[in-house]
Amino acid sequence: MTTRTLPPDHRRHDIDALRALAFLFVILYHVGMYYVADWPWHLKSPHAAEWLQWPMRVLNLWRMDLVFLISGVSLGFLSRGQGTWGLLRSRGLRLMLPLAFGMAVIVPYQAYAQGVANGLVAPGFGAFLLRYLSMAEPWPKRAFDGAEFGITWNHLWYLPYLFTYTALVALTLPLWNSAAGQWLRRGFNGLRGWKLLLLPVVPLLVFTMLLASRFPATHNLVRDFHLHSLYFTMFLYGYWMGVDTGVWKELERLRRVSLALAVAVIAIFIALRTGAKGPATGPLMDTLRMLYLWLAVATILGHGHRHLNRPWPWLRWANESVYPWYVLHQTLIIVGVTALAPLALGPVIEPALLVALTLFGCWALTDGLIRRFNVLRPLFGLKLRRAASAEARPRERGLRSPSPRA
Repeated sequence: MTTRTLPPDHRRHDIDALRALAFLFVILYHVGMYYVADWPWHLKSPHAAEWLQWPMRVLNLWRMDLVFLISGVSLGFLSRGQGTWGLLRSRGLRLMLPLAFGMAVIVPYQAYAQGVANGLVAPGFGAFLLRYLSMAEPWPKRAFDGAEFGITWNHLWYLPYLFTYTALVALTLPLWNSAAGQWLRRGFNGLRGWKLLLLPVVPLLVFTMLLASRFPATHNLVRDFHLHSLYFTMFLYGYWMGVDTGVWKELERLRRVSLALAVAVIAIFIALRTGAKGPATGPLMDTLRMLYLWLAVATILGHGHRHLNRPWPWLRWANESVYPWYVLHQTLIIVGVTALAPLALGPVIEPALLVALTLFGCWALTDGLIRRFNVLRPLFGLKLRRAASAEARPRERGLRSPSPRA
């Protein structure tokens, strides 16, 4: 089956919008992690609630898989104009510089707050930071997440994972551009009807059955084989889909069917899981998990292509804000928690204020500081601001968001 690709200057507004919305869900999810009962996180609320587990689980089964697929779509656009070394150079700078800066400047307060709460780190952030950055002395065991390495990336784990997947594709570009690689891409993008809703689940299910029990999720880059198998597969799906047109139209056509199926599958999963006396594992539960994962992502992509593929006025701002917001948000959540917890505001006012303070902090720091100064922009994954003369040029008629970016 022949497939049509988008022209080089075409803008995929739906991918820009979905990327921003996906990371907004990540922020809300991390706020929820403070309040969900029995799930480990850096700090835990005295108002932790068991009922939060199911909405969090329903979201958790696909949230990062969607993010990696969108990142793969972005790479599909970017790779059209760059070769292997161009991709490695541009993506390496844009991903690794914010990671290094984040680990040294943004993340340490999370580790400090967790260590103090655990009673294994002495109060005093300045002294903690000097020891943390020097990596001269080992930390007490389990003082904070990543203490065994002396320094941690916490929520920034997405950046090294994304660079690894990008590097794997970049280094094998001749394979993907070969006749065999193009055949594989055309085969995936040529899926229609039930095949598009079911066949992409097969690799995810096989990897889960083979690896899930042996390699639980750790966010340790060199040991996270099960998550790597899922995330990289979704990343490849996005890379293959990126510039094609037919597969996106088919996802749009199937959006209501995929939604109905996703709701039915997760309902069955919840019914079986809540009825089980112990952890619900085995081929049936694995099948339901992976089927729901892909159907949920397919539904989001289909509805996004239908309703979001237009030049929304907020897209320019969102595209330049999403990366700094991602880098900042979890530390701002921890700061908010340490400020609000002593006030004992209760399980309604406190989380509402925590969300509001986190979003306000992300906005204030990004719009008021990071976006304004070229010295800060690369540290948060932004391109340098153009000269004033270039910015003063008249814009093209109509709003056009930048091309999708990972």
